[in-house]
Amino acid sequence: MRRLLQIAAGLCLAGLAGLTVPPPAHADDPAPPAPPAAGAPIGPVFDRDEAMAPAADPVTSYTLHATLDPVKHTVEGRGSIVWRNASRVPQQEVWVHLYLNAFKSARTVFMRFPDAESFRGGGSPTAWGSIAVTQLALHEGGTDLWAGADKTSPGDPDDETDIRVPLPKPVAPGDSVQLDVAFTSQLPSLLFRTGYLDGFHMVAQWFPKLARLEPDGRWAHFTFHHLSEFYADFGDYDVTVDAPADMVIGATGKPAGEVRLGDRTARRFVQTSVHDFAFTAWSKFQEITALSRGGVALRLLFPPGFDEAAAVELDSVRFGLDHLGAAFGRYPYPNLTVVHPPPGAEEAGGMEYPTLITTGGPWYLPWTGARFLDVVTVHELGHQWFYGLVATDEHAWPFLDEGLNSYAEVDTMEALSPGASGFTGRGLSLGISAFNRTGAAEHERDAPVAQAAPDFASGRDYGALVYQRTATILETLANVYGQDTIRRAVGRYTRRYRFQHPVPDDLLQAVREVAGDDAAVQLRAALFDRATVDYAVDDIRSTAEDAPGTGYTGSALVRRRGALRFPVDVDFFGADGGVQRVRWEAEESAARLPYRGPSALVAVVIDPEHRILLDDDLSNNARKTSPSRVSGGVLDRLSFLVEALLAGILP
Repeated sequence: MRRLLQIAAGLCLAGLAGLTVPPPAHADDPAPPAPPAAGAPIGPVFDRDEAMAPAADPVTSYTLHATLDPVKHTVEGRGSIVWRNASRVPQQEVWVHLYLNAFKSARTVFMRFPDAESFRGGGSPTAWGSIAVTQLALHEGGTDLWAGADKTSPGDPDDETDIRVPLPKPVAPGDSVQLDVAFTSQLPSLLFRTGYLDGFHMVAQWFPKLARLEPDGRWAHFTFHHLSEFYADFGDYDVTVDAPADMVIGATGKPAGEVRLGDRTARRFVQTSVHDFAFTAWSKFQEITALSRGGVALRLLFPPGFDEAAAVELDSVRFGLDHLGAAFGRYPYPNLTVVHPPPGAEEAGGMEYPTLITTGGPWYLPWTGARFLDVVTVHELGHQWFYGLVATDEHAWPFLDEGLNSYAEVDTMEALSPGASGFTGRGLSLGISAFNRTGAAEHERDAPVAQAAPDFASGRDYGALVYQRTATILETLANVYGQDTIRRAVGRYTRRYRFQHPVPDDLLQAVREVAGDDAAVQLRAALFDRATVDYAVDDIRSTAEDAPGTGYTGSALVRRRGALRFPVDVDFFGADGGVQRVRWEAEESAARLPYRGPSALVAVVIDPEHRILLDDDLSNNARKTSPSRVSGGVLDRLSFLVEALLAGILP
């Protein structure tokens, strides 16, 4: 998301050069049965779309009416929530997320984050936002629930984003309740993907949203943290947006009719099998509609003067739907809305919601050579799979959505623009992998990749590890075990867990089944154990054979430092220009590889095609006997040289 703004700056420069809390214990409650083991077998049947679930099992569904006041920047909401206890344990409470309260004061958990400027925006709004619930009651009997609700988040009197609401009697497993709700949402000045700028409104996380109840009866609830995102059950959404008639509305779901009432229009949007709803409203939006090759109705909303940018984004969406759909299962919804916020509203860009994504960037980007518009559009589109369809806990395991999606972004962009997925121009082409590798290497020892969002000490750690290092890990696996192999493993995972909520062991199981035990071992070590690898050439030597004219023998001492272990190619360069390639399995930490050739050994290069993107230090991958004895052709083969140069000029 916001990381992509950093990519844009870097690429332009290059061109110029789950916290969970258990429910209360009750003596008469039976012990919950053990949850199913994570990492259960999946099987090759999920390599095909036919095995995917056709729709979600609705757990939490919303019918809402939202009245937008563009002068006061408020949303008056009312409606109902139907919630089913899908766990195995009776429940006598529900947890409600009031995310807009993160912007209520400078004292909230969100605003107290000390490193806000380093990732996903920062600063304070010029106008605060909030959400005030005026009604939360049982539909049957009208019992008021809000009066008995906790007033603040657990253990934090300054935060109101995570609220416990007791129920008058337990809801048995499988039973449902309907809640009547009314609320007023005060939007903040545009900050962190939501709010307003003049007449432009991005309305996200605007309604009381029930937390997800896990199958074992634990509520996955949490305060809104600066580095955290969202986690909810699937359901059906039926939302009517009442706004001034001259406003163009983009929203989750498909249009289902509208009613004109004087100078206002009430537009209805419906969508099944999703877990969130957002909308945008602005009277100055320009609009393009089109069909994807697969028949998805596409709608692009963009500011005046951004026609070229919209054309780039449309092409990226069309390509991305095909590529991502083939790799990870077809896109199941009939429509998709793409929003390019106006200048000054960049904080609304680079975000994903079901069937609605936001992009962003200056109007002139298509002429700079930087592929930022393509990248941000493909990245947010990828979230329709990694967050939208495979709804992992973004609070507890952010790498499962942002990290896997960053891998999918690179995979898609490289298919769209091979070798030039990040920048092309001035005779230079750069891939996104180079940028990812640089950030990943800088922060790889700071913290594990696989940890909860609030556990990261800084936004820089979070961005480099969750986004960049996860992508670099999976790209390295793809280079070693095969691009198609890793793509198929991730695709087996996404098809199996469509409309579900998997955990890391489920991803590891898919990799194990498709790429093998060793690939899964390396993946787990890189994600959980901060495992690293550095290949180095320590020494090279050769001598002439005793018999004149019979050639030379010699060796190279090569090392693998770190716990990760990948086989690599090693090239031996003779003084006559000849090249011999051998395969080092790198099972041992050091090996002396033999050489025999018609001329003296003058240079050795480990991983000459730079497949091991996780390699810590690229400068020690080659050694030569004497610079004067190495031809330019040898240097041309040091493909890591470009990567090392890039690491020096990018932030």
